[in-house]
Amino acid sequence: MSASDPAPESEPSVTSDVSTPLPAAPASDQTSRLGWVLFVIYLLLYGGFVLLNAFKAEVMDTIVFAGLNLAIVYGFALILVAIGMALIYGMKTVDEPQASEASE
Repeated sequence: MSASDPAPESEPSVTSDVSTPLPAAPASDQTSRLGWVLFVIYLLLYGGFVLLNAFKAEVMDTIVFAGLNLAIVYGFALILVAIGMALIYGMKTVDEPQASEASE
């Protein structure tokens, strides 16, 4: 670029095309309560698993099902329970009308 070259035109200002995020739909009282109940149930189940491993680890060696010990069965049960709870919560929230629809 030499001194005789015209100055480059300034680029037009870039406007932000990012829209503001939509506020989250408020959960109804029943959905919120269901979420808390499911959370507490899972917390108790998971807490039992952790405490059992921490204080009675020898119990986890017990064969309970098809040659599988309690640790494996309990761990897989926790996963299945979590999936089941997520499905229950999801079905409940889909069935529930939105607050904006209910006000119409």
